[in-house]
Amino acid sequence: MTEEALSLSGVWALVLASAVLMGSPGPSTMSVVAVGAAFGFRRSLGYVAGLILGTTAVLLAVAAGIVAVLLSIPGLAPALTGASVAYMLFLAVQIARAPPLSRQSPAVAPPSLSGGMLLAMANPKAYAAIAAVFGGATLTGAPPATEAPLKVAILATMIVVIHVGWLLAGASLSRVLQNPAASRLANLAFAGALVAAGVFTVLH
Repeated sequence: MTEEALSLSGVWALVLASAVLMGSPGPSTMSVVAVGAAFGFRRSLGYVAGLILGTTAVLLAVAAGIVAVLLSIPGLAPALTGASVAYMLFLAVQIARAPPLSRQSPAVAPPSLSGGMLLAMANPKAYAAIAAVFGGATLTGAPPATEAPLKVAILATMIVVIHVGWLLAGASLSRVLQNPAASRLANLAFAGALVAAGVFTVLH
């Protein structure tokens, strides 16, 4: 097997691992689906951009080794979990109260870019998943000086792909939930799922 083939094999392994660990249902991805369904694709872009920026910041912190130092500070990990859960509960209320997409006006504000960044950077699952993928992957054949930057570039791309993919899934639901009663039930279901994700985050 050639060195180039080994390198490509490592890249595909990294892509697959990131899709499974970083793209699996969790606080960030579930919130993207819920927001996309409640507010539609275009109005959700700011929130998703915040999630992408915040998750990328977590990736850079993991790559630089900052996360281990930060999480060693007493009380910081519980504080991050608390901030994440608090925002998830706020987001659940916002989604539960959102009117059907067909009846929304510009006065109904969707979740913000800063809110997305807050959830991403306070999301315990993001740190654990990114650390596992980044630390467990090896790009065989890549020069040592470039392996880490290559992994950062690949994972940053996957962060965008994963979040946009979940947004498209959520927004596709908004197109079929034009009926006010169905839209209300869906919003309440998504809000309940976010509350459940918050409880799971606290317990784990």
